[in-house]
Amino acid sequence: MARHRTQCLSFVLLLALGLIAGCYSGPAVKGTFDRSYNVTGPIRLELNNAAGDVEITGSADGKVHVHAEVRSSGMGLDNPKKRLDDLLANPPVEQRGETIRIGKDMSRMSNLSISYTIQVPHDTEVSSNLASGTQTIRGVRGPVKAQSASGTIRAEKIERDTQLTTVSGSVSATDIGNDVRVSTATGNVNVSNAKGDVRANALSGVIHVYKPGGRVDADAGSGEVEIQGAASDVNAHALSGRVSVQGNPGADSYWQLKTASGAVQLGVPASANLHLSAEATSGEIRTDIPIVVEEQGKHSLRAHMGSGGGRVDIHTVSGEIRVIGAN
Repeated sequence: MARHRTQCLSFVLLLALGLIAGCYSGPAVKGTFDRSYNVTGPIRLELNNAAGDVEITGSADGKVHVHAEVRSSGMGLDNPKKRLDDLLANPPVEQRGETIRIGKDMSRMSNLSISYTIQVPHDTEVSSNLASGTQTIRGVRGPVKAQSASGTIRAEKIERDTQLTTVSGSVSATDIGNDVRVSTATGNVNVSNAKGDVRANALSGVIHVYKPGGRVDADAGSGEVEIQGAASDVNAHALSGRVSVQGNPGADSYWQLKTASGAVQLGVPASANLHLSAEATSGEIRTDIPIVVEEQGKHSLRAHMGSGGGRVDIHTVSGEIRVIGAN
């Protein structure tokens, strides 16, 4: 009986060794593929990628050019070289009418990393979704929608609406011709020269908005909010962090600046026309430019500048409030 158990155990060990031997684990292998497509009129680019960086840029020749660098590694019943050869023989790229789809079959991407460099006509709509990797999208009309579980996202010179979302990574949008919506759970947000409204969210990170063309909604969990050059409505909130807004509110504008734990700084020109209401539950309120005080307490202030006009409400639980001059 003992001999039988020993034979069974030996058989199991040999079977396990055989299975392990069948699972190839060797050095990574690399390869590339290229595809070009002729298109007419506006097109849509749809991209899904498990791992690898992506760069999408507008071109002037009216064609779509796809260059991919592929890396195959890891363990599996198929060795890395076979997985690479299979993918290069049948790349995950297809054209259907005026739509280009890349990475449609994610089940084939196990232990594969693909970095794409893609050129498209300027009149292109982009939808990009990455599990891990950096995305850069520039010089297309849009709209643009880019998402990532882990990785930095950058959008530059987009004419239409732009929406960028990542769980872990920084997000930036520069020279956007319409509305911008950006969010990250862990990372910084930078938006500059957006002609439309801006909505920015960062659970943990700094939000910086420069020269917004429209309304700004900025919400930070643990981190700072800084807005420069604001003129329309502003909602700037931080759960734990500093809030700083500089600009000149219009006659019908409403600015609401709030933080639970942190200082709030308001920067406006001495010629501004606004109504100010400020409350610091535990902190000082300081003004470095001339204002007309209407009512003042130890931790509260009501005042106006010039002929009034735009309304500014400031509130912090723990931190000071400071009003300074700005150009």
